[in-house]
Amino acid sequence: MSGRLHFVRPRRIRRGAALTLAIASVLGTGAAAGSWSGEGREGTGHRIPVRTVADDHSAGNGTADREAVEEAASEALKAGKSGTQAAADVVSRSGDRWSTVYTAGEYEDFRQQLDGEYVGVGLWLRHAEGGHVRVSRVRPDSPAARAGIAPGDALLAVDGHPTRHRPVTEVVARLRGDAGDGPHPRAAAAPGTPVRLQLQRADLHWSATLHRARLRTANVTVERPAAPGGMTRIKVEAFAKGTGEEVREAVRSAPPGGILLDLRGNTGGLVAEAVTASAAFLDGGLVATYDVRGSQRALYADRGRATKSPLVVLVDGGTMSAGELLAGALQDRGRAVVIGSPTFGKGSVQMPSKLPDGSVAELTVGHYRTPSGRGVDGRGIVPDIPADDRAESRARTVMSGLGGGS
Repeated sequence: MSGRLHFVRPRRIRRGAALTLAIASVLGTGAAAGSWSGEGREGTGHRIPVRTVADDHSAGNGTADREAVEEAASEALKAGKSGTQAAADVVSRSGDRWSTVYTAGEYEDFRQQLDGEYVGVGLWLRHAEGGHVRVSRVRPDSPAARAGIAPGDALLAVDGHPTRHRPVTEVVARLRGDAGDGPHPRAAAAPGTPVRLQLQRADLHWSATLHRARLRTANVTVERPAAPGGMTRIKVEAFAKGTGEEVREAVRSAPPGGILLDLRGNTGGLVAEAVTASAAFLDGGLVATYDVRGSQRALYADRGRATKSPLVVLVDGGTMSAGELLAGALQDRGRAVVIGSPTFGKGSVQMPSKLPDGSVAELTVGHYRTPSGRGVDGRGIVPDIPADDRAESRARTVMSGLGGGS
């Protein structure tokens, strides 16, 4: 397994819900993660505390030693102990906030999710007044949709566990069947396994037993303008397998007018997919450089099918890793106006290796930079135009000035 390169999310944010970022043609492992708006969905991660950028930037800057990790795992197995736990202890002591160790089951679950799939019932959840958890969206043709569950319904309990005053991410984990106790969550439950929900709609209370299914993650949504010459909004949640081509297709099919690329809350993903998406806007050229143990390498966009439409990119503190890579490339190349708040600041490179007990260690080996040479790790991407709550309104004003509608 050595030789694969990944950009990954900080351990404490992504444990049990990692989003691994594979470079070039490596469509390795990982899982979409992170709900920064307070809404959770099964296709995204769980157990993810919403933390400030500064909080992570103050974390340790050490790097875990691969030989020490592998040796610890091997010695633990010889002593009849957990190799996974021994390796995780070495990583924890190193202070490397990006490296982590997965069980074999977790790693397989992550791999499936980066292929754009997850096991669940098709619900998006949000917190509501009084500590209740409500359904914000229902995936069409999902077990939840077939059971008649609708947006606005209150989810009172999952398999007998009350949801009131519980983190949305915890409730999502129970829906997926991977809400294990302690620091090591279980891999998601298999398709076809049952989960019992207690729900409320106005004065109606009822229970429903749903059977989990393997569902496709919808990472790209497109809003087309109501009037000719208006702006097309392309929202990218994460970069799973196929996302890059979905973005390119959305751009190709967009009517004349400007394009708003919304990367707010983008939790990263496969770097290969971010590079593919960049070719929708860049006609070839450099997207990013990265180093692996001192060896410098580069990523380039394909030539030939880039749009010349005016482009505005929205970012915020939840824009991470591959999302930052794309935003930074478009900004440095002068292709887009970037609006919003500073991004998360995740720019390190990890390589996974298989440990003797089948678990996988992903350890930091280098960092990437934008085309102009800016480092991202611990810094993030600073927008051209700062904006918080009114970012989309500012974007439409800027787009109008660029001649791309509003």
